[in-house]
Amino acid sequence: MALDIKFRTKEAEIMDDFSLQGEELREALDQIARINQLLGGNKVILQGIKELLKQSHNAKTISIADIGCGNGDMLRMLAKFGKKNKLTFQLTGIDANEFTINYAKKLSQEYSNIEYKCLDIFSEDFKTIKFDIILCTLTLHHFTNEQILKIISIFNNNAEIGIIINDLHRSKTAYRLFELICFVFNLNSMSREDGLISILRGFRKKELVEFSKKLDLKNYTINWKWAFRYQWIITKK
Repeated sequence: MALDIKFRTKEAEIMDDFSLQGEELREALDQIARINQLLGGNKVILQGIKELLKQSHNAKTISIADIGCGNGDMLRMLAKFGKKNKLTFQLTGIDANEFTINYAKKLSQEYSNIEYKCLDIFSEDFKTIKFDIILCTLTLHHFTNEQILKIISIFNNNAEIGIIINDLHRSKTAYRLFELICFVFNLNSMSREDGLISILRGFRKKELVEFSKKLDLKNYTINWKWAFRYQWIITKK
């Protein structure tokens, strides 16, 4: 199959339906978290947090929101990291799918500093919440370019210290490698289909730079990371 990756595809993903629920979704959430962990996605976020924490005093409580939190795997990793390094984290997972939020709550019951909210990030309720750091992992690509500009603007208003975005690099190599991953890990149809579309909805570095220019961001870095993803850190100063 010939791949056209010149522009971001507008094809929808199954998970774009926020009313989705059931065992297939639960399995897909776990598979996504596992693959993100194995391919270094959690490390990309953790590295970004360490960079942003240089801007803050470690003695205070650091509030961190994970947008599109899935099954909460990222937040549980951060809770363990914070405890190990004597950092006081208040962690909030946000997702627009109520089934996903309830599943994340179930998996995070033993973590007293993690809470979850079922919220639309375009809602007035979300706009009024302040966090020190906002995380967005493999979520931004679900939106159009116009929506992304609005989302980052909202995040920029909500975050006191900074924003860390970890999302996919749109490339033919990444697409073919994910086809192999689908086979090796025997991914279910939702994970497989959405994963391949996600890559085609991913980004090129010049597109992220263009977003930054349009938003007039002054302090940001965009770095390519394995496996075929970008780390976009926006620092508030």
